[in-house]
Amino acid sequence: MSIYQTIEKKIEKSLSPLVLRIENESYKHSVPRDAETHFKMIIVSACFEKKSLVKRHQLVYELLSHEMKNGLHALSLNTQSPQEWDASSEIADTPNCMGVAK
Repeated sequence: MSIYQTIEKKIEKSLSPLVLRIENESYKHSVPRDAETHFKMIIVSACFEKKSLVKRHQLVYELLSHEMKNGLHALSLNTQSPQEWDASSEIADTPNCMGVAK
């Protein structure tokens, strides 16, 4: 199973997201072709209600702790409650790595 599939499965099982978007952004970094090291995720879940941004991110990192120790290098996270998602309008782009191959 790919890292992408593992991430998707774990997030869906644990957080029951209303919205889950996962993008492999490894190509923006100095890694081998087809790497799965850098991901951007948008997760909208009722599990995030009444949790600070730090607690939300800690929850996701805890869910993916095995992957972080085994090849997953970085996550760009946008974690929102359903109410926040309904009120939001923009998701910022992830900047390129300083070492990205040109």
